[in-house]
Amino acid sequence: MCDLPQPTLFPSCRESPPASSCSSFVSIQQALANDWEQRKLGELCSFAKGRGYSKMDICETGMPLILYGRLYTQYQTRIEEVDTFAADKGGSLLSSGNEVIVPASGETAEDIAIASSVRRPGIIFGGDLNVLTPEGALDPDYVALGITYGSAHGDLAKRAQGKSVVHVHNADIAMTELAYPGIDEQRAISSFVLSLDSLITLHQRERIEPGIII
Repeated sequence: MCDLPQPTLFPSCRESPPASSCSSFVSIQQALANDWEQRKLGELCSFAKGRGYSKMDICETGMPLILYGRLYTQYQTRIEEVDTFAADKGGSLLSSGNEVIVPASGETAEDIAIASSVRRPGIIFGGDLNVLTPEGALDPDYVALGITYGSAHGDLAKRAQGKSVVHVHNADIAMTELAYPGIDEQRAISSFVLSLDSLITLHQRERIEPGIII
């Protein structure tokens, strides 16, 4: 086991989901959702729970690992690469490349109602992660965007329980309703929103000069 310094799980300066994604996705949903189907995620996904790993297991090398704190400190709508690793303990829950993860614990109901798609196989899901596997009718990127920015966000936030630390369970996510179009439209929406975020992030980095924070 490696004992490396780790960030606070719920930092006050957490990296929030990009505002551009929020405005883009909300605008699309408001304009088109009247023609979309709406169903509970429990009818469209299977569910599992990450297990067996915590920040104390992180090492410099090993199998790629996602811990729930990543969704607060390094938020990404779509996860393809990770920079945390751990030695395999056996019996781990591994990604197949089409999952969606939602943290099981957080500081507030709004914070906890976020999701990321995991698009690389062979990544270990650590403890305190709710893991959804959408069926063929749903695009994982779209589901992550819908939970984080769409009407499903408010629905899930209402189901979070707790005071100083709030929790959300797979049963809560299963009852959350998601509005969605056909699979091709989902992929087109996801591609547009994610491409916009990548472009904005690139421009922001280009504007940063040494010693200047924007």
